[in-house]
Amino acid sequence: MSKKIAFKTLGCRLNLFETDSIASEFSKNNYQIVDFSDKADIYVINTCTVTSMSDQKSRRVINQAARRKKDGITIVTGCMATNYKEKLQDNENIDYVVDNDHKTSVVSIAEAHFNGEIVNDEQFQRDLFKYEPAKDTFHTRSFIKIQDGCDNFCTFCIIPKVRGRASSRPVEDVLNNIRKVVEYGYKEVIITGVNIGRYNHEGTNFEGLIEKMIEIPGDFRIRISSIEPDGYSESFFRLFKHAKLAPHMHICLQSGSEEILLKMRRMYTAKLFKEMALKLDEMYPGFSLTTDVIVGFPGETEEHFQETVEMAMSIGFGHIHTFKYSVRKGTRAERLPDHLDEREKTRRGEIIRVLSDETRLNHRKSFIGRTQRVLVQIILENGYARGFGEHYIPVIIEKQNLDTNKFYDVDIVAINENDEPTLIGKIRN
Repeated sequence: MSKKIAFKTLGCRLNLFETDSIASEFSKNNYQIVDFSDKADIYVINTCTVTSMSDQKSRRVINQAARRKKDGITIVTGCMATNYKEKLQDNENIDYVVDNDHKTSVVSIAEAHFNGEIVNDEQFQRDLFKYEPAKDTFHTRSFIKIQDGCDNFCTFCIIPKVRGRASSRPVEDVLNNIRKVVEYGYKEVIITGVNIGRYNHEGTNFEGLIEKMIEIPGDFRIRISSIEPDGYSESFFRLFKHAKLAPHMHICLQSGSEEILLKMRRMYTAKLFKEMALKLDEMYPGFSLTTDVIVGFPGETEEHFQETVEMAMSIGFGHIHTFKYSVRKGTRAERLPDHLDEREKTRRGEIIRVLSDETRLNHRKSFIGRTQRVLVQIILENGYARGFGEHYIPVIIEKQNLDTNKFYDVDIVAINENDEPTLIGKIRN
């Protein structure tokens, strides 16, 4: 009887890509993938440590696995496994701790365990990119890793410590990965990494890589995931004219205050960010721009915070992912003066969340009367279909007997103004 394995992924899309690849490899080796809430022989937890809340979530999931595993094993990997490796190795609820550098060895470690061998992750080769194209995944879209690590060293960020220095995947490996998942039948690929805008391999930069991607034949589209605002030129923006490149970017703002951006050691100005946002909207009206904002950074005054609020209002983001500043030990921001009270961070976070709801709703309303090319992801209980348009906005299609993982041209006729505003459309005649 095949062994059962369950996965839990916390954090970023890079983790999602890596889990998908590892799970697909287990599946090829005849393991049965089950839900994380079920009994399993192996529990793999791909952790996040970007904030203290991420650490808490990761610990909670580890404890959940411990209560279920009985004679099975728990493998903890990801950023928390790198950041707190020795401490986690002393945790009796965890059988194996695998850092990011050796994450591709998870399958080998499990196989060795059940063959009666005693192993650890450092016995295996360090490899950031030895991930097979995932055929069987937890998603209807395919994540593609192009890069790992970061050289920016923002004062609040622990990622360079747990992901290492910037490293780019070879161009042909990336392109072959895309060709393979398109061959598997995936209709959307999402480009991911730690700092993908800094991609550079043997003279091919990020813009050059995207140009090569959109030349790959097939009926699919490419979506760029979270990216730093590194001052993209009109040359790069013109790539969005191509039908394969989705008109959506998640560009990390963090603060609308020039002074706070300097304290964060960000590599751009608020002025540059706003100019970039306006240029995108000018070139592609309705372009979907989403972002991250950190509230309550050390020394952030009410005036600094209001500068962020004003910028968010003027740009009109499609969504704002809001974080309360969280102390990460070993970062420069930990040593900065004037740390804010948690209640004040919570107050500011709530203001940004309310503002995000307003700008998101207004942005989505602007699509009524327009057409979206929707990739259907699920069929609802009433038979209607739900998917995402090219602008990464959810759409419910008022027609039954549609197929998942298929594109449909949909005329947007209304919007459902619930907690998650959803466009409503009809198949274009």
